[in-house]
Amino acid sequence: MSIEAINEQLLRAIGVGVALVELDTMSLKFRNDTFTEWFGQASPDSGVAELFPELDMADVTAAMTSGTRFAAETSFKLRRRTMTVALELNRALDDEDGIAVLVCQNITRIKELESMIDSYSMMVERNTHEIKREKEQVEKLLLNMMPRSAYEEYKTFGVVAPRVFESVSVLTLDFTDFDQILAANDPAVIVSELNDIYTSFDRIGDQFGCERVRTSGDSYFAVSGVPDPVADHAESVANAAVRFMRYLRRRNESHPVKWHARIGLAAGPVIGSVVGVQKYIYDVFGPAVAAATETRALTGPMCVAAHGSIAGLLDGRFSLTPQPARGAAAAQPPTVLELADPALAAAKGGR
Repeated sequence: MSIEAINEQLLRAIGVGVALVELDTMSLKFRNDTFTEWFGQASPDSGVAELFPELDMADVTAAMTSGTRFAAETSFKLRRRTMTVALELNRALDDEDGIAVLVCQNITRIKELESMIDSYSMMVERNTHEIKREKEQVEKLLLNMMPRSAYEEYKTFGVVAPRVFESVSVLTLDFTDFDQILAANDPAVIVSELNDIYTSFDRIGDQFGCERVRTSGDSYFAVSGVPDPVADHAESVANAAVRFMRYLRRRNESHPVKWHARIGLAAGPVIGSVVGVQKYIYDVFGPAVAAATETRALTGPMCVAAHGSIAGLLDGRFSLTPQPARGAAAAQPPTVLELADPALAAAKGGR
């Protein structure tokens, strides 16, 4: 077998189409079997332009005139299927006849793989974005259920160890005549109203270093000093309490549904931990919570009642008035003081 025949078989085996091109007319003078298999038996005057209509022949001519090589990628239809080839046109070393060698390599499979890789990369990127977005949503949800430090501990260890906080202040609030409000209004109205009110309470609490622990229907519970220590935790809940009442008074002036709340304040030790396994929530309980709840029950609408445990921590910065006990607990009441809004006290004093 001659060297030419061997080379022809090698070229055919590796899927390379070879043709000779007359540069003056860009017509084909020779083609190997692979080239013929791809493009068929062309007419004698067929040329590069007819085989590769996507090529810019002006660029091909310019490249052959100014240099010895032109390379490009192009596609064409082969038996109802699009085929992509990398073609290279090289001017022959002996340039007397103006001949160039056209070499075409089938890169269809490579392009398909590249397209698959690009599609896979886009899918991975999209899924990564979705996972990141879902992770952020889960984190936001968990941060609504527990303080950030507890969330970080839960994320790292999978549990939140119970902690005793020796000196914190607690604020508990509930609405009076809540059953009558429910009976007189559509449930959607009640939910919308409570959403607005509790959102405002959260905003006010953040301003004064109070962390909302939970809401339950008509009650709102917040603490200061959990989980991060706060030196003036008593003043934090007192400021939040009077501004809660100030907000409700102003809101009732312009809204058809009138909300009247009572608030109890207390200070002391509490325990903080995540409670539950499947439906878990960060909760705070202990003597200070019990004292605040009991104190709240002994006061009237639109009043802030301070337990004796917190009164001494306020250092005269709020007006505290002994308050008669109300209800069944009046027989042996705890020390209950009504905490006045400094703004209202100043307004009364100026009249």
